[in-house]
Amino acid sequence: MKPPYFIETLARNGDVLHRHAVAALPIRLGRGYDNDFVLDDAHTAASHAVIEVDDAGLLVLRDLGSRNGIVHKGRRHSALTLDGDTVVRLGHTRLRVRGADFPVAPELADTTMHGWEGTAPALLGLLLIALFTTAEYWISHVQPVQAVPYLLMIASGLAGGMVWASAWALANRLFGGHARLGRHLFILGGGMLAVGAWRALSEVAAYAWSAEWLTRYGNLVSIALVAGMIFFHLWTVKPHHPRRFAAASLILMLAGCGLSLMSNLQNSGRAADELYMSVLLPPAVRHSPNHSVDDFLGKAAKLKAGADSARSKSPKGDDGDDDGN
Repeated sequence: MKPPYFIETLARNGDVLHRHAVAALPIRLGRGYDNDFVLDDAHTAASHAVIEVDDAGLLVLRDLGSRNGIVHKGRRHSALTLDGDTVVRLGHTRLRVRGADFPVAPELADTTMHGWEGTAPALLGLLLIALFTTAEYWISHVQPVQAVPYLLMIASGLAGGMVWASAWALANRLFGGHARLGRHLFILGGGMLAVGAWRALSEVAAYAWSAEWLTRYGNLVSIALVAGMIFFHLWTVKPHHPRRFAAASLILMLAGCGLSLMSNLQNSGRAADELYMSVLLPPAVRHSPNHSVDDFLGKAAKLKAGADSARSKSPKGDDGDDDGN
């Protein structure tokens, strides 16, 4: 390494918290004010360690008899060679030493949409949340429209959306440097709109063309849409790790779908969300061909035959018990 030397204090995730330049060796580290690099850590000694050059010309960190020593990869060392990527722990402080000749990574492309920040995405996101909340309440209630219940539902939806987006904005501030509350509100509103649109379209298509599977397993698609929304939240926090976040979102989607299917099996004995299609729409929406009464009676006869066959195979002891009672 070439001077000057840079001592970097690191967070647990590897981000640099502080960088201090020292012109020449040796470099003394400790809690005392006579050190070249002062450690503000009660778990370090007044004179904790020193950085110097060994006989081979390599940079070495040597312990000066401290109680907690030098820790690298979970093991304590009395002396350790530093190569620029070596992270050590002195007390509770994580350090790394690099010289002026240390190569840095190539410049990252700026993928941040700087024009899509602040008020515009926040207002659009709040509008989408309000539309989704209003539509869901309108579909699920048949009473005459009254302003107060709708206003209460919109207010509760907006409050819940603000809590959700604020949590992501806090994570964005901690791990990404910027809160981006407006963008997280827009992602939430867009995700809710996608879920609402899927529910409406799937119910219409299921009724129009007798595609009952769209409503019986529609929750799986909703779970996938929510996992996609979480991916965009994560991508906003750390835009340079899309593959990692895509894998995490896929795992969440598979786990959510598996839990949904297992819950249905436990509660009803079927993997589907519902036994029959419960959505009824005006007859004009229907495009599937009608079935005759004979078809219905034929299917009913098959069901009856199956039930009679199952009844005839019941254990003989059951009839005896019934007679005895």
